Amino acid sequence: MPYITISTVRGILDAAQKKTLLERVTDLLVEVEGQGNPEFRRNVWVRIEEQEPSHWSLGGMQPTSEIIASTFGTIGADGVRVGRLKT
Repeated sequence: MPYITISTVRGILDAAQKKTLLERVTDLLVEVEGQGNPEFRRNVWVRIEEQEPSHWSLGGMQPTSEIIASTFGTIGADGVRVGRLKT
């Protein structure tokens, strides 16, 4: 029974992207570990773990919510991407 955890910075993925990621990772595990057996799907656990931007560093730089929003766009309360902030 595989358990997959995907760690990412909060604010990068919207609800639709998370759903797609969960489905595709599950499909891949069914194909590879389950050898294509569709019954294996019910044994696959996939979790997306989001951490605040201040918990991450890339090349020594901590992303801010503003950097994330200007790069990826903002996400509304409903989980749908609204758009990018104007810089």
